[in-house]
Amino acid sequence: MTIERPYPLHVDGTLDPHLSRGLWIVKWLLALPHWVVLAFLWVAFAVLSVAAFVAILVTGRYPRPIFDFNVGVLRWSWRVSYYAYGALGTDRYPPFTLAEVPDYPAHLSVDFPERLSRGLVLVKWWLLALPHYLVVALLVGGGWYAVDATGERQPAAWGLIGILVLIAAVVLLFTGRYPRPIFDLVLGLNRWVLRVAAYAALMTDVYPPFRLDMGGPDPGVTLPERTSDPQAPPSGGTATGWTAGRVTGVVLGSLLTLVSAGLVACGAALAVADSSQRDGDGYLMTEPIRLTSEGHALASDEISVHAGAPVDVPRRLLGDARLKVTTTGSTELFVGVAPTSEAADYLAGVGHSTLTGIEGEQPQYDHVPGGPPTQRPADADLWVASTTGAGGAALSWPVESGEWTVVVMRADGTAPVDVEVAVGATVPALGTLVAVLLSAGGTLLLLSLALVLGSVFAARVRPTGTEPGLRRVG
Repeated sequence: MTIERPYPLHVDGTLDPHLSRGLWIVKWLLALPHWVVLAFLWVAFAVLSVAAFVAILVTGRYPRPIFDFNVGVLRWSWRVSYYAYGALGTDRYPPFTLAEVPDYPAHLSVDFPERLSRGLVLVKWWLLALPHYLVVALLVGGGWYAVDATGERQPAAWGLIGILVLIAAVVLLFTGRYPRPIFDLVLGLNRWVLRVAAYAALMTDVYPPFRLDMGGPDPGVTLPERTSDPQAPPSGGTATGWTAGRVTGVVLGSLLTLVSAGLVACGAALAVADSSQRDGDGYLMTEPIRLTSEGHALASDEISVHAGAPVDVPRRLLGDARLKVTTTGSTELFVGVAPTSEAADYLAGVGHSTLTGIEGEQPQYDHVPGGPPTQRPADADLWVASTTGAGGAALSWPVESGEWTVVVMRADGTAPVDVEVAVGATVPALGTLVAVLLSAGGTLLLLSLALVLGSVFAARVRPTGTEPGLRRVG
């Protein structure tokens, strides 16, 4: 088949004439090793795509070794998808290789671009491709909604491709034949998705056509000849310079890049917090949250603090803790910290609410019925730290080992309690933690770059042109 301007990405698949009726039921298990490997390969794909983005922006060229690797990941993914639930077009197990395998029934190649637009690289992968993303969402899932039993709309997990493949699988189970019209449509829809993937991955500046090219050879290429032995191993795969060792180096380097980026991001965020989020007294404070109790007291759940000898870890890490409590008006508040057992004795028989957690922004309580306390909280001899104040109070407490409970009450012990609470600490170790995170992240980044760049530039560059095993026509 000949067309004037074939799209630079070429996707083909040859439907096996004698598919097993029931093998598709267990292909999810058989394909599992491939999906595990692909999970790591796609991490490397993402990291190398960022490198390619920078290279295109600076030089207008897509580095050929990275291009070959990323095309190989797309090719591997297409073969596994074709074998499994993206098409179910073959029962022949996919080879573990990035290279083109001429005798395998599924093929993918991308014409290498000699030059790419420096300006388009800034917008094509998110803005220009947006209309296609909406279509792809419908094709692969998540782009349409179903109504559940409660009447709420929920995103559907299945896209059009998955539904069509399921229909074909059921027909295959009962008749032993894959409906050819469904196969042609499934192949055409996959072609659409993969063209968008190549465009979004910066491999071409040619905008994907809003055109459904149904099954059969991809416009502009002819399929390679099959070998006489359909079960021949993929030893005939075309070499790209990406050996197993180099692929492993890129994957490992990419994983280390993500880890290093996470460490640097955490260190930078903590550095910003350390320099800009402290109050006038040097405490890092949370945003206030409203807590209420219909009873006479608010109590925290048990707070366990354990210091490891010989270093007082909580004291070194947290320093002094602070609890700021405010209320409307001039109501006098009491805030105290006591050993959990003694606080429980004081609150025995007292109506109060224990804060057990916060889900989202909603406090969760355990409400205990009872009456007023027998004595005002400030008069009780159990607090290791306490304070009172009209309209609000701020309690500072040097963190110590033990089991502790924080209690907030009106100073006169009356009900109810309605306050806003913020907690914080001096965190003296924060500066050291920032330095450790940034140093570790920087070291890992250098190591990851060495692995990635060493593997990329060690890959042998193939001469420019379309993939071996596929021939352009027209």
